[in-house]
Amino acid sequence: MAAWPLLRRLAHGALASALSLTASLALAAGTATGTATERDPARWVNPFIGTDGTGHVTPAAAVPFGMVMPGPDHADRGWSFASGYQWRAPQVLGFSNTHISGAGIPELGDVLLMPVQGEPWGPDTASFAAAPDKAREAASPGHYTVRLPAHGVTVELTATPKVALHRYRFDRGGTVQVLVDLQHGLHFVDGPRVTRADAQVDAARGEVHGTVWSRNWVEREASFVLRFDRPVARVQTVAPRPGELAPRWLLSFDLGPARVLHARVALSTVDVAGARANLATADGLGFDAARAQARRDWNALLGRLQLDAPPREKRILYSALYRSLVHPSEIADADGRVRGAAGRVIAAPGGRYYSTLSLWDTFRGVHPLLTLVAPERVAGIVQTMLAHHAEMGYLPLWTAWGRETHTMIGNPALPVIAEAVAKGLHRPTPGLGRGFDAAAALRAMVETSTRERPGAPPWAQRGWAELDRHGYLPFDRVPGESVSLTAELGIGDDAVARVARALGDEATATHFAQRATGWRHLWDAQTQQLRGKDSQGRWREPFDPLVPTSPMNNPGDYTEANAWQYTPTPALHDVAGFIHVLGGEAALEAWLDRFFAAPSLGTNKFLGQEALIGQYAHGNEPSHHIAWLYAFTARPDKGHALLRRIAREFYGDGPDGLIGNDDCGQMGAWRVLAALGLYPVMPSRGEWVLAPPLVRQARLVVPGQPVLVLQGGDAVPAGAVPRLDGRALSPRGTPHAELLRGGVLRWH
Repeated sequence: MAAWPLLRRLAHGALASALSLTASLALAAGTATGTATERDPARWVNPFIGTDGTGHVTPAAAVPFGMVMPGPDHADRGWSFASGYQWRAPQVLGFSNTHISGAGIPELGDVLLMPVQGEPWGPDTASFAAAPDKAREAASPGHYTVRLPAHGVTVELTATPKVALHRYRFDRGGTVQVLVDLQHGLHFVDGPRVTRADAQVDAARGEVHGTVWSRNWVEREASFVLRFDRPVARVQTVAPRPGELAPRWLLSFDLGPARVLHARVALSTVDVAGARANLATADGLGFDAARAQARRDWNALLGRLQLDAPPREKRILYSALYRSLVHPSEIADADGRVRGAAGRVIAAPGGRYYSTLSLWDTFRGVHPLLTLVAPERVAGIVQTMLAHHAEMGYLPLWTAWGRETHTMIGNPALPVIAEAVAKGLHRPTPGLGRGFDAAAALRAMVETSTRERPGAPPWAQRGWAELDRHGYLPFDRVPGESVSLTAELGIGDDAVARVARALGDEATATHFAQRATGWRHLWDAQTQQLRGKDSQGRWREPFDPLVPTSPMNNPGDYTEANAWQYTPTPALHDVAGFIHVLGGEAALEAWLDRFFAAPSLGTNKFLGQEALIGQYAHGNEPSHHIAWLYAFTARPDKGHALLRRIAREFYGDGPDGLIGNDDCGQMGAWRVLAALGLYPVMPSRGEWVLAPPLVRQARLVVPGQPVLVLQGGDAVPAGAVPRLDGRALSPRGTPHAELLRGGVLRWH
């Protein structure tokens, strides 16, 4: 996702202990093929990858799917600081406790803290920022630290699933100060974000608690409890800036001869009592113990992928897998309460409720990857979607802090649900939980695909009447992105049809399968592109397939892409149909050859034009499946070569190792799946397109499932085909269930 939602909104005025799985991952140290078990995969993770440039990654301390992510904020607004962090930024504003990593819009950044030696600040102090010592900045899974020389302090951060822990090591004892800034947040819109605040300092207990209401990307409330390990000696209130409604306090502490101050923060979507209960989940857990537990949790999850690869490749892959497992975030309180999408307090289904659902990005790679490495999470994510539907009347698009942002297009929750059904994850299964009600899911999918979204802004309505009348969305009847919308809605319609057919509802399946072909109305055989058409059936003129568009430069028919890049979108659900309109497999190969060779108009990060190979733009999601389409031609080796090139050129192991937003792990998920030689070109089918793995060997070791070994690397001969324990597999679509049988997948 690039910048268009930001401009669009402006234009419109606006783990619990279950994560510890180390016992179940106790395995033999090797296999028949000689790959050693990776005992500390977290050591290969570099959380700074993607922090320099447009990756929008934060190195904040995280646990898998955690509610909190304490980390540094270098600025509080601007597209470059969507996560609050940029590697080259010259100053740190402070350390807030909630973040979204890799997205294109700033949000969260709750309860900013900033420590300083002595007592230099007063009510009229204008700036509390400090320059970081980059040589003494470090991050690893579950831990972040940096030295602030001018403030005489080294900051360390770690986390549990619901609690952020801070440790400040000062140069000397005596008096120190901590700024507690409740006005701070990562700003999507200009002006103060806080609409109301109710907070108090309990100096004797060393505690600050309260609730802050805000309006930014979403309208939300965040309750919190902040507790220090010693009483507050003095409280000063910083003078508010124009329009500010939340306090900024300077808290002074007398450390005596000691030099360390601890703080811990818990939040709640519900109330202060919920935050206090969340804080209690870490009672008795010291900083070092929490850091060690976070490391164990990460090793348990990362260790499900065991790699035989060079060190640099391990750094890239484990870091990519790490970023794919930070979100979505569990935001339910310890007692199972959560404030749902409509702002009402509800009981989280199964006690879990997931947010930071960047679905337009993540249905393509992250969610399919979860079905491989963390299948126990999938049903809970779908249950959250169904709870969202119960509150809002439609399934989610993109959620932050549990609230709907109405960002991006299509119905991207639908292929996630269809994939889960196709892979059998709706059924109650030992080790995977109670599943979900597939019939209820189908009802939610149908309603989402036929009803206007109640109370949603104009761009988030979907024009069903126009789609039913014309079979496509005419550019003169919708506010923009008509081609992209038609193509993306087809993915959702196909998903509905597949779930309906799986449940025996043939009438619904037939209706939505037919509607899923609407993209064919926009196929221009002369240009071999998907092209805008008006309500009278006239093509968009003038037409230049090289020009990328989005709402920031409408009139335009495409979303952060051009005609070239959106034309293969129907292949995400209808490869056969795409091949048919082109004229056969040879024609598909020729089209792809032109696509990867056609000249571009150059890089434009705001329109998704990054990481370019011809018209291929790996920096944004519409291109992510296209190199895999060579599997449906007589020359799959062309695709294999492109996968190696994309992996080599657009991923690195340093801060600049990503080109394009990581999008809550989607860029990372693509890299992991490419290394495994698996990709869900049509995720709703529950199948994998296969390619030779980019590593010598990978083992998927998931509790309760047979081990799957994938062998590849540069030694794979030309013309090789995949075989699983000797059984030939279809590289164009191998069922997920086939891989779950385990065994050794070789190309020969």
